[in-house]
Amino acid sequence: MKNQITLTFPDNSTRTYPTGTTLLEVAESIGTRLAKDAVAAQINGKLTDLTEAIDIDADINIITGDSTEGHEVLLHSTAHLMAQAVKELFPNARVTIGPAIENRFYYDFDVENPFTDEDLVTIEEKMKELAQNDYPVKRKVFSKDEAIDLFKSMDENYKVEIIQEISPEEVLSAYQQDSFIDLCRGPHVPSTGRIKYFKILNSSGAYWRGDENNKMLQRIYGTVFNTKKELKEYLHMLEEAKKRDHRKLGKELELFAFDDEIGPGLPLWLPKGTIIIEELEKLAKETERKAGYQRVRTPHLTKGNLYEKSGHLKHYKESMYPAMDVDGIDYYVKPMNCPHHHKIYASVPRSYRDLPLRLAEYGTCYRYEKSGQLFGLMRVRSMQMNDAHIYCTKEQFKEEFLSVCQMYLTYFKIFGIDKYEMELCLHSSEGLGKKYVNEPELWIQTEQDVRKALDEGEINYTEKSGEAAFYGPKIDVQVWSTVGRKFTLATNQVDFAIPSLFGLNYTNERGEEATPLCIHRAPLGTHERFIGFLIEHYSADFPLWLAPVQVAILTVSEKVENYAKSVQSKLQNVDIRVDLDDRPDKIGAKIRLAELSKINVMLIIGEREAKENTVSVRRRFEGDIGSMNVDNLSSALVEEINQRRNTYRKEG
Repeated sequence: MKNQITLTFPDNSTRTYPTGTTLLEVAESIGTRLAKDAVAAQINGKLTDLTEAIDIDADINIITGDSTEGHEVLLHSTAHLMAQAVKELFPNARVTIGPAIENRFYYDFDVENPFTDEDLVTIEEKMKELAQNDYPVKRKVFSKDEAIDLFKSMDENYKVEIIQEISPEEVLSAYQQDSFIDLCRGPHVPSTGRIKYFKILNSSGAYWRGDENNKMLQRIYGTVFNTKKELKEYLHMLEEAKKRDHRKLGKELELFAFDDEIGPGLPLWLPKGTIIIEELEKLAKETERKAGYQRVRTPHLTKGNLYEKSGHLKHYKESMYPAMDVDGIDYYVKPMNCPHHHKIYASVPRSYRDLPLRLAEYGTCYRYEKSGQLFGLMRVRSMQMNDAHIYCTKEQFKEEFLSVCQMYLTYFKIFGIDKYEMELCLHSSEGLGKKYVNEPELWIQTEQDVRKALDEGEINYTEKSGEAAFYGPKIDVQVWSTVGRKFTLATNQVDFAIPSLFGLNYTNERGEEATPLCIHRAPLGTHERFIGFLIEHYSADFPLWLAPVQVAILTVSEKVENYAKSVQSKLQNVDIRVDLDDRPDKIGAKIRLAELSKINVMLIIGEREAKENTVSVRRRFEGDIGSMNVDNLSSALVEEINQRRNTYRKEG
């Protein structure tokens, strides 16, 4: 082995070190501040621990906690710190899994009693103590049998169950700090002292492995950041998100409801919520009509052999409702519209002159989400999808695919979505034949075609391996609400496999049969998820065009009731949604109620307004606008509504 190694840094500078130098020593040699903030490193692009010793020439990048990769390391490391605190405070607790999720981490524990708020405070204080002790964090490697023996000796049966499912050839790693040790791929911070700015958030019940047939565990959520400022900003965002929680606002504003006798995850849309649905449908139908889509309708259930042909029974059965026996034949309620649209395509002969063919439907679908995963409108079992399938030639693919992406951007502008990200989800080779259709060459070619289209369309995107649809690569659209909360909103999928399974074809210019490509797209996702997002994005202060009640007429006294009703009639005649509050209450109380109901425009009518044929206008967040002629006001409101102006307060 040579005595020295050469390391190349991101700026292409190089340094020489003795063989066996650790990455932490490398960081310290560059600068004490960098060494203080470093949490991991990349060796030839692979993320690894700072305690790793280097014995080869390599490209090196020191990772700090303010980077995406570094934040992930902090989250994993803090999850272990929390588990250590729980084990010291509750020695009989058994640990299960503790992954990092979006800006947070959680750990599931098997404990005798649920954690109380006081317990969470105590756990956080213990974490601070353990962090200040600055325990070294050491990586250890085990064989499968060694790992099983270790965790059996610790009476950690959940860990043993996990390990038993792992291939015997796989080398397992664990991380130890003081007496606490747990499985993890890593990397982790070099010592607990690197973990400073964290917060325990809340706890909840969670079934082991998300299966309601398993034992209920106790899950603790937490977060961590590289700086005190970042932590403070995130906690502020969470407080704002709590105020905007769509479940809370949906109930208060009578938008939707759930009922135990109907079933979990099956929302009931109340009149005001239905108005929002209809406005979204109107927008989508207008947009799609201009883009050359044709509308179709399909049934809510079908024979099982349709889903055998499409592959959904093989790849998707766990998310489908069980079959129902009808005359000895299995029928399923539909989990998606795709196979039905394929049948519509196949119902008549197609020529290249018919392509691209764009079929759109607001189809209701049903998916069996596990009860522990249901979450308000964000995760439901009954949903209406803004769905469409585009059948096109390979030559038409790029233009059609980019048109869908541009449709997303148009919607984002309408709804005031300023921050978004396109994720190109790719297959993984080890999933072929299991998670994905077994067509390796088509996967590679199609993914290259999608990349090329995105690059030529100058659309920014990131790549994510192992997250493709089973029949082709897809774009998942991530958006952020006005308070910075992230949502997965929409999808744009390329299908190179299913059209041939259904025998879909068209006659090309040479009179030969050819198979079309299919693009699955849903720019607004489902009504349920999108409206849940919009409630939180707007804090239910919807723009005028989307508001369930656009105008509230508030009378000062019963003397003006007839005039108020005439104003109501005028506005309703031009399709403005109006509520009339002519109760014998004081005008101040009526204004407060309208404000609490988040009504955009309030028209106050007293004797002077009735005499002058005017109204006194008050707008939410703006206050009193002044007196206006009813006809002029009506014209101004209609213009604002028709233009779908995105008028709402961005600050929480």
